[in-house]
Amino acid sequence: MSQTGAAAASLAGEVRIDPAQTRGARQSSPAREAWWRFRANRLGPVGLAIVVSLVLLAVGAPVIAPYPYDKPDFGAAWQFPSSQHLMGTDGIGRDFFSRIAYGARTSLAIGLSAQAIALTLGIALGLAAGMQGGRIDFAIMRLVDAVWAFPRMLFAIMILTVLGSGFGNVLLAIALTGWIPICRLTRAQLLGQREQDYVTAARALGASEARIARVHLLPNILGPIIVALTLGVPEAIFAEAGLSFLGIGINPPIPSWGQMVGESVSTIRFYWHLALFPALMIGLTMLGFVLLGDGLRDALDPRSQS
Repeated sequence: MSQTGAAAASLAGEVRIDPAQTRGARQSSPAREAWWRFRANRLGPVGLAIVVSLVLLAVGAPVIAPYPYDKPDFGAAWQFPSSQHLMGTDGIGRDFFSRIAYGARTSLAIGLSAQAIALTLGIALGLAAGMQGGRIDFAIMRLVDAVWAFPRMLFAIMILTVLGSGFGNVLLAIALTGWIPICRLTRAQLLGQREQDYVTAARALGASEARIARVHLLPNILGPIIVALTLGVPEAIFAEAGLSFLGIGINPPIPSWGQMVGESVSTIRFYWHLALFPALMIGLTMLGFVLLGDGLRDALDPRSQS
Protein backbone atom coordinates (compact mmCIF):
# COMPACT_ATOMS: atom_id res chain seq x y z
CA MET A 1 0.00 0.00 0.00
CA SER A 2 1.29 3.46 -0.89
CA GLN A 3 1.99 6.12 1.71
CA THR A 4 -1.03 8.12 0.46
CA GLY A 5 -3.33 5.11 0.88
CA ALA A 6 -1.97 4.39 4.35
CA ALA A 7 -2.49 7.99 5.41
CA ALA A 8 -6.07 7.94 4.09
CA ALA A 9 -6.82 4.70 5.92
CA SER A 10 -5.33 6.11 9.13
CA LEU A 11 -7.40 9.28 8.80
CA ALA A 12 -10.57 7.25 8.16
CA GLY A 13 -9.88 5.24 11.29
CA GLU A 14 -9.44 8.38 13.36
CA VAL A 15 -12.69 10.02 12.21
CA ARG A 16 -14.76 6.85 12.07
CA ILE A 17 -18.15 7.43 13.74
CA ASP A 18 -19.67 4.74 15.87
CA PRO A 19 -23.09 3.78 14.39
CA ALA A 20 -24.50 3.44 17.92
CA GLN A 21 -23.50 7.03 18.67
CA THR A 22 -25.11 8.23 15.45
CA ARG A 23 -28.28 6.33 16.24
CA GLY A 24 -28.35 7.80 19.76
CA ALA A 25 -27.89 11.32 18.40
CA ARG A 26 -30.75 10.84 15.97
CA GLN A 27 -33.01 9.57 18.73
CA SER A 28 -32.26 12.54 21.01
CA SER A 29 -35.15 14.97 21.27
CA PRO A 30 -36.19 17.87 23.51
CA ALA A 31 -38.62 15.57 25.33
CA ARG A 32 -35.92 12.96 25.95
CA GLU A 33 -33.45 15.58 27.14
CA ALA A 34 -36.10 17.03 29.47
CA TRP A 35 -36.68 13.55 30.90
CA TRP A 36 -32.94 13.12 31.51
CA ARG A 37 -32.80 16.46 33.31
CA PHE A 38 -35.87 15.50 35.34
CA ARG A 39 -34.23 12.25 36.45
CA ALA A 40 -31.01 14.09 37.29
CA ASN A 41 -32.94 16.27 39.76
CA ARG A 42 -33.12 13.26 42.16
CA LEU A 43 -36.02 14.66 44.18
CA GLY A 44 -38.22 15.11 41.10
CA PRO A 45 -38.72 11.35 40.58
CA VAL A 46 -39.49 11.02 44.30
CA GLY A 47 -42.25 13.59 43.93
CA LEU A 48 -43.53 11.80 40.83
CA ALA A 49 -43.62 8.50 42.73
CA ILE A 50 -45.58 10.10 45.58
CA VAL A 51 -48.09 11.69 43.21
CA VAL A 52 -48.56 8.46 41.23
CA SER A 53 -49.07 6.52 44.48
CA LEU A 54 -51.73 9.00 45.61
CA VAL A 55 -53.50 8.78 42.25
CA LEU A 56 -53.48 4.98 42.44
CA LEU A 57 -54.85 5.17 46.00
CA ALA A 58 -57.67 7.45 44.84
CA VAL A 59 -58.54 5.46 41.72
CA GLY A 60 -58.28 2.11 43.47
CA ALA A 61 -60.12 3.15 46.63
CA PRO A 62 -63.11 0.80 46.00
CA VAL A 63 -60.68 -2.13 45.76
CA ILE A 64 -58.11 -1.05 48.37
CA ALA A 65 -60.55 0.04 51.09
CA PRO A 66 -61.44 -2.97 53.29
CA TYR A 67 -64.75 -1.45 54.49
CA PRO A 68 -67.34 1.02 53.16
CA TYR A 69 -66.24 4.55 54.05
CA ASP A 70 -69.72 5.59 55.25
CA LYS A 71 -70.86 2.46 57.11
CA PRO A 72 -70.89 2.92 60.91
CA ASP A 73 -70.19 0.10 63.33
CA PHE A 74 -70.93 1.43 66.81
CA GLY A 75 -69.52 -1.68 68.44
CA ALA A 76 -66.10 -0.92 66.90
CA ALA A 77 -66.01 2.81 67.72
CA TRP A 78 -62.84 4.57 68.94
CA GLN A 79 -60.47 1.73 68.14
CA PHE A 80 -56.76 2.36 67.79
CA PRO A 81 -54.76 1.04 64.80
CA SER A 82 -54.73 -2.75 64.70
CA SER A 83 -54.52 -5.62 62.24
CA GLN A 84 -58.28 -5.43 61.70
CA HIS A 85 -58.39 -1.66 61.25
CA LEU A 86 -55.02 -0.44 60.00
CA MET A 87 -55.66 3.19 61.00
CA GLY A 88 -58.25 2.57 63.69
CA THR A 89 -61.87 3.72 63.67
CA ASP A 90 -63.65 6.98 64.35
CA GLY A 91 -66.37 7.81 66.88
CA ILE A 92 -69.09 5.87 65.07
CA GLY A 93 -66.95 2.89 64.10
CA ARG A 94 -66.11 3.77 60.50
CA ASP A 95 -62.83 2.31 59.27
CA PHE A 96 -60.34 5.16 59.10
CA PHE A 97 -58.12 3.68 56.38
CA SER A 98 -61.14 3.36 54.11
CA ARG A 99 -62.02 7.00 54.72
CA ILE A 100 -58.41 8.05 54.07
CA ALA A 101 -58.45 6.19 50.74
CA TYR A 102 -61.73 7.78 49.63
CA GLY A 103 -60.55 11.13 50.98
CA ALA A 104 -57.73 10.98 48.43
CA ARG A 105 -60.40 11.03 45.73
CA THR A 106 -61.92 14.19 47.15
CA SER A 107 -58.63 16.03 47.59
CA LEU A 108 -57.18 15.12 44.20
CA ALA A 109 -60.46 15.79 42.43
CA ILE A 110 -60.65 19.26 43.96
CA GLY A 111 -56.98 20.03 43.29
CA LEU A 112 -56.88 18.81 39.68
CA SER A 113 -60.31 20.16 38.70
CA ALA A 114 -59.63 23.59 40.22
CA GLN A 115 -56.32 23.82 38.37
CA ALA A 116 -57.95 22.72 35.10
CA ILE A 117 -60.43 25.60 35.41
CA ALA A 118 -57.62 27.95 36.44
CA LEU A 119 -55.54 26.86 33.45
CA THR A 120 -58.38 27.51 31.00
CA LEU A 121 -59.27 30.94 32.39
CA GLY A 122 -55.70 32.00 33.09
CA ILE A 123 -54.33 31.16 29.65
CA ALA A 124 -57.31 32.66 27.82
CA LEU A 125 -57.19 35.97 29.72
CA GLY A 126 -53.39 36.04 29.74
CA LEU A 127 -53.26 35.57 25.96
CA ALA A 128 -55.86 38.29 25.46
CA ALA A 129 -53.99 40.72 27.69
CA GLY A 130 -50.55 39.96 26.27
CA MET A 131 -51.51 39.93 22.59
CA GLN A 132 -54.09 42.70 22.41
CA GLY A 133 -52.62 45.21 24.85
CA GLY A 134 -54.25 48.62 25.25
CA ARG A 135 -57.65 48.75 26.89
CA ILE A 136 -58.10 44.99 26.95
CA ASP A 137 -54.82 44.54 28.77
CA PHE A 138 -55.69 47.35 31.18
CA ALA A 139 -59.16 45.93 31.95
CA ILE A 140 -57.89 42.37 32.53
CA MET A 141 -55.02 43.46 34.75
CA ARG A 142 -57.29 45.68 36.84
CA LEU A 143 -59.59 42.69 37.31
CA VAL A 144 -56.58 40.65 38.39
CA ASP A 145 -55.56 43.35 40.88
CA ALA A 146 -59.08 43.58 42.29
CA VAL A 147 -59.45 39.85 42.87
CA TRP A 148 -55.86 39.46 44.09
CA ALA A 149 -56.44 42.14 46.73
CA PHE A 150 -58.64 39.70 48.69
CA PRO A 151 -56.87 36.96 50.67
CA ARG A 152 -57.62 33.71 48.85
CA MET A 153 -59.05 31.86 51.84
CA LEU A 154 -61.18 34.82 52.90
CA PHE A 155 -62.54 35.15 49.36
CA ALA A 156 -63.43 31.43 49.31
CA ILE A 157 -65.12 31.67 52.71
CA MET A 158 -67.20 34.61 51.47
CA ILE A 159 -68.33 32.65 48.40
CA LEU A 160 -69.22 29.55 50.42
CA THR A 161 -71.10 31.67 52.95
CA VAL A 162 -73.32 32.92 50.12
CA LEU A 163 -73.61 29.71 48.07
CA GLY A 164 -73.36 27.10 50.81
CA SER A 165 -70.97 24.19 51.23
CA GLY A 166 -70.59 21.20 48.92
CA PHE A 167 -68.18 19.82 46.33
CA GLY A 168 -69.26 22.05 43.45
CA ASN A 169 -69.25 25.25 45.49
CA VAL A 170 -65.86 24.47 47.03
CA LEU A 171 -64.45 23.85 43.55
CA LEU A 172 -65.90 27.14 42.31
CA ALA A 173 -64.59 29.12 45.29
CA ILE A 174 -61.04 27.78 44.83
CA ALA A 175 -61.01 28.09 41.03
CA LEU A 176 -62.20 31.71 41.05
CA THR A 177 -58.87 32.80 42.50
CA GLY A 178 -56.60 30.06 41.19
CA TRP A 179 -56.50 31.46 37.63
CA ILE A 180 -54.79 34.71 38.62
CA PRO A 181 -51.15 33.43 38.89
CA ILE A 182 -51.46 31.61 35.55
CA CYS A 183 -52.95 34.70 33.89
CA ARG A 184 -50.15 36.92 35.13
CA LEU A 185 -47.50 34.38 34.17
CA THR A 186 -48.96 33.91 30.67
CA ARG A 187 -49.06 37.65 30.08
CA ALA A 188 -45.49 38.13 31.33
CA GLN A 189 -44.19 35.32 29.13
CA LEU A 190 -45.99 36.74 26.09
CA LEU A 191 -44.53 40.19 26.63
CA GLY A 192 -41.08 38.65 26.48
CA GLN A 193 -41.77 36.49 23.41
CA ARG A 194 -44.02 38.45 21.10
CA GLU A 195 -41.18 40.63 19.71
CA GLN A 196 -38.91 37.69 18.94
CA ASP A 197 -37.73 37.08 15.37
CA TYR A 198 -39.91 34.02 14.81
CA VAL A 199 -43.03 36.04 15.68
CA THR A 200 -41.97 38.83 13.31
CA ALA A 201 -41.42 36.26 10.57
CA ALA A 202 -44.87 34.76 11.16
CA ARG A 203 -46.47 38.20 10.89
CA ALA A 204 -44.54 38.86 7.68
CA LEU A 205 -45.97 35.66 6.22
CA GLY A 206 -49.48 36.91 6.95
CA ALA A 207 -50.33 34.85 10.05
CA SER A 208 -53.14 36.28 12.17
CA GLU A 209 -52.58 37.27 15.80
CA ALA A 210 -54.77 34.38 16.95
CA ARG A 211 -52.72 31.87 14.95
CA ILE A 212 -49.44 33.35 16.17
CA ALA A 213 -50.62 33.04 19.78
CA ARG A 214 -51.96 29.51 19.33
CA VAL A 215 -49.31 27.95 17.08
CA HIS A 216 -46.11 29.89 17.80
CA LEU A 217 -46.26 31.59 21.19
CA LEU A 218 -48.23 29.19 23.38
CA PRO A 219 -45.96 26.15 22.80
CA ASN A 220 -42.92 28.27 23.71
CA ILE A 221 -44.35 29.44 27.05
CA LEU A 222 -45.93 26.19 28.22
CA GLY A 223 -42.92 25.17 30.34
CA PRO A 224 -43.33 27.78 33.11
CA ILE A 225 -47.12 27.37 32.95
CA ILE A 226 -46.87 23.61 33.51
CA VAL A 227 -44.63 24.18 36.51
CA ALA A 228 -47.05 26.77 37.93
CA LEU A 229 -49.93 24.36 37.33
CA THR A 230 -48.13 21.59 39.21
CA LEU A 231 -47.37 23.84 42.16
CA GLY A 232 -50.95 25.15 42.17
CA VAL A 233 -52.47 21.70 42.78
CA PRO A 234 -51.23 21.40 46.41
CA GLU A 235 -52.40 24.97 47.06
CA ALA A 236 -55.91 24.02 45.95
CA ILE A 237 -55.81 20.83 48.03
CA PHE A 238 -54.66 22.77 51.08
CA ALA A 239 -57.40 25.38 50.52
CA GLU A 240 -60.04 22.62 50.38
CA ALA A 241 -58.61 21.07 53.53
CA GLY A 242 -58.80 24.42 55.32
CA LEU A 243 -62.39 25.03 54.24
CA SER A 244 -63.43 21.51 55.26
CA PHE A 245 -61.60 21.94 58.57
CA LEU A 246 -63.75 25.02 59.20
CA GLY A 247 -66.90 23.01 58.43
CA ILE A 248 -67.88 24.87 55.24
CA GLY A 249 -66.24 22.58 52.71
CA ILE A 250 -67.18 19.05 51.70
CA ASN A 251 -70.43 17.82 53.22
CA PRO A 252 -70.42 14.56 55.25
CA PRO A 253 -70.49 11.64 54.81
CA ILE A 254 -68.16 12.23 51.82
CA PRO A 255 -64.70 12.03 53.39
CA SER A 256 -62.19 14.85 53.12
CA TRP A 257 -58.82 14.94 54.85
CA GLY A 258 -59.37 18.47 56.13
CA GLN A 259 -62.84 17.55 57.35
CA MET A 260 -61.42 14.51 59.17
CA VAL A 261 -58.80 16.66 60.93
CA GLY A 262 -61.49 19.17 61.92
CA GLU A 263 -63.75 16.49 63.36
CA SER A 264 -60.93 15.04 65.48
CA VAL A 265 -59.77 18.28 67.13
CA SER A 266 -61.93 17.80 70.21
CA THR A 267 -60.59 14.28 70.84
CA ILE A 268 -56.98 14.71 69.73
CA ARG A 269 -55.58 14.30 73.26
CA PHE A 270 -57.06 10.80 73.57
CA TYR A 271 -57.41 9.50 70.00
CA TRP A 272 -54.30 10.86 68.30
CA HIS A 273 -54.68 8.72 65.18
CA LEU A 274 -57.84 10.52 64.06
CA ALA A 275 -55.91 13.73 63.40
CA LEU A 276 -52.48 12.29 62.63
CA PHE A 277 -53.23 10.18 59.57
CA PRO A 278 -55.23 12.74 57.51
CA ALA A 279 -52.73 15.47 58.45
CA LEU A 280 -49.89 13.24 57.25
CA MET A 281 -51.72 12.62 53.96
CA ILE A 282 -52.17 16.35 53.40
CA GLY A 283 -48.49 16.96 54.10
CA LEU A 284 -47.40 14.05 51.89
CA THR A 285 -49.56 15.28 49.02
CA MET A 286 -48.14 18.79 49.20
CA LEU A 287 -44.59 17.42 49.43
CA GLY A 288 -45.10 15.20 46.38
CA PHE A 289 -46.44 17.98 44.16
CA VAL A 290 -43.79 20.48 45.31
CA LEU A 291 -40.96 18.04 44.53
CA LEU A 292 -42.58 17.22 41.19
CA GLY A 293 -42.89 20.92 40.38
CA ASP A 294 -39.23 21.52 41.23
CA GLY A 295 -38.20 18.63 39.02
CA LEU A 296 -40.30 19.87 36.12
CA ARG A 297 -38.87 23.37 36.55
CA ASP A 298 -35.33 22.05 36.10
CA ALA A 299 -36.37 19.75 33.26
CA LEU A 300 -38.26 22.34 31.22
CA ASP A 301 -35.91 25.25 31.92
CA PRO A 302 -32.26 24.12 32.17
CA ARG A 303 -31.19 27.68 33.04
CA SER A 304 -32.97 27.33 36.42
CA GLN A 305 -30.61 24.57 37.54
CA SER A 306 -28.08 25.59 40.16
